[in-house]
Amino acid sequence: MHPKNLHKNGYPMDTLCQTYPALKSFLVRAKSGNTSIDFTSPKAVKVLNAALLHHYYRLEYWDIPDGYLCPPVPGRADYIHGIADLLKSTSSSAQGEQSQQGKDQNVRGLDIGVGANAIYPIIGVTTYDWSFVGSDVDDVAVKSAKAIASKNSVLAHKFQVRKQLNRASIFNGVIKENERFTFTMCNPPFHKSAQEALSGTRRKTSNLTRNKQKRSGTKFTDNREQGLGHRTSKLQGKNAAYQGKDANLNFAGQANELWCEGGELAFIQRMVKESVSVKDNVEWFTCLVSKSAHLKPIKTSIDYYGAAQCKVIDMGQGSKLSRFVAWTFSR
Repeated sequence: MHPKNLHKNGYPMDTLCQTYPALKSFLVRAKSGNTSIDFTSPKAVKVLNAALLHHYYRLEYWDIPDGYLCPPVPGRADYIHGIADLLKSTSSSAQGEQSQQGKDQNVRGLDIGVGANAIYPIIGVTTYDWSFVGSDVDDVAVKSAKAIASKNSVLAHKFQVRKQLNRASIFNGVIKENERFTFTMCNPPFHKSAQEALSGTRRKTSNLTRNKQKRSGTKFTDNREQGLGHRTSKLQGKNAAYQGKDANLNFAGQANELWCEGGELAFIQRMVKESVSVKDNVEWFTCLVSKSAHLKPIKTSIDYYGAAQCKVIDMGQGSKLSRFVAWTFSR
């Protein structure tokens, strides 16, 4: 993880329980003897997130509606720290000196698809004193993010949420005329369809269960096919994604959070194309890229639309490698 990531040494469960007692009832003893939680339990993961955000980021309130994406905090923090490094490496000398102190009140970010959890603005505001606008197409997500913004004094006057009224647009309709952002960021929908999203989440759930049973010494049985038709029908319904009790998904997610037509690559290429229309409003555009195979066509799109610079920033959480792409039209 990034050297500044507060979670690089794991989760201090006992300490977290002292500052957030609600976590205590979800603790389990791993085969290694360490204290942990059941990561296959959505409730346990949600409470762990709340504990982390309370302990490390001074949140007084954090909650999300059932069925909405509950992201792992450490990986989200790495994206924020990566953007901070990008800004520091490309800023003027005066701004660079200020950035060395880890804070910069003049930095303003736009989180595309802020979600119900608002994780990125929370970390960016509390860690670097940045200000944020978060946008989303989902009414429930917007309401949830607004509640998080309004119920935490640390986010006061630093974080606002806007509804994207046009699902076909990314920046247009969110960025106002003559409005300036230092950067934009996005965790794009990864899958091409509801069925593909379901299959991917089933694999994740199966792997979590396999690892859990391996640690406990019990035999693993793959029950992924059970209830598939029921879960698929829920996915294909309006605004539906993994909300049935039988799904037992720890990170959940709504349809717009998990998939879009064409998947990740098509979404990012559309983002690159639309960034041209707001190139004078944004210094750096950034976006997570889950598949390394997508980097080449994304770079081709960025070059095609005349960006002055393009950078790929690698990140790693344990054995998992990730990255985000950044481009600017400023020379």
